[in-house]
Amino acid sequence: MLTVVSTIFYILNRLIDLYMFVLVIYVLMSWFPNAYQTKLGQLLGRLSEPYLNIFYRLIPPIAGLSFAPMVAILVLGMAQYGLAFLAQLIFNLIL
Repeated sequence: MLTVVSTIFYILNRLIDLYMFVLVIYVLMSWFPNAYQTKLGQLLGRLSEPYLNIFYRLIPPIAGLSFAPMVAILVLGMAQYGLAFLAQLIFNLIL
């Protein structure tokens, strides 16, 4: 039982890490002309734009710079901490 729960939390943590990596790569693609029109850019756009659009609507650009992707990644990081807390709580209840 403990190994199944541990495995589930490990996989969820790695998926959040992977999604953060996708977001960083997608944002860095803005530095290169026509990078969003490539197959990779289109794939990363389909994966990351729905999540990023939430933050683009909430956080306006300041002096032409958007801090929305940074806030989006910070929110994912907080979700990881919450997931770790939940895992620790479950482990304490099981043991």
